[in-house]
Amino acid sequence: MAPALSARLQAIVDALPLRPGMRVLEIGCGPGAMTRALAVRIGDGHVLGIDRSGKAIDQALAGSTDTLATGTLAFRQCAAEHFVLAPGEQPYDLAVAIRVGAFDGRYPEVGMLARAAIKAALVPGGRLYVDGGDTLREEEFRNA
Repeated sequence: MAPALSARLQAIVDALPLRPGMRVLEIGCGPGAMTRALAVRIGDGHVLGIDRSGKAIDQALAGSTDTLATGTLAFRQCAAEHFVLAPGEQPYDLAVAIRVGAFDGRYPEVGMLARAAIKAALVPGGRLYVDGGDTLREEEFRNA
């Protein structure tokens, strides 16, 4: 059984405007704890967790066997700035990034590329939420 979600991550999941049937992209999913919690919240929707670390994706896959079997959850090794929808993959309604350098200002050039890549993977009007360690905020796609 996967470990319980931390209070901080649970508060983020609770703050997101999730609804059943949504398609959600978690950027920088690490070992997948929040990704699994998102999958529970959206019911028959779909959550994709991405991370640039192969080790993190291996951990996420190992800890998600039951949820992966339902088809509502998937993981992919990929950096945010290189993310593109796979052939036939439907766009996402919402994306969330928690302490991801491309979105929290640590790497501004990468951030521009990542915002453009994520915007292209969202439905028109899709929303991106970022938490760099302070509070969760919705990002605007001004220059992406």
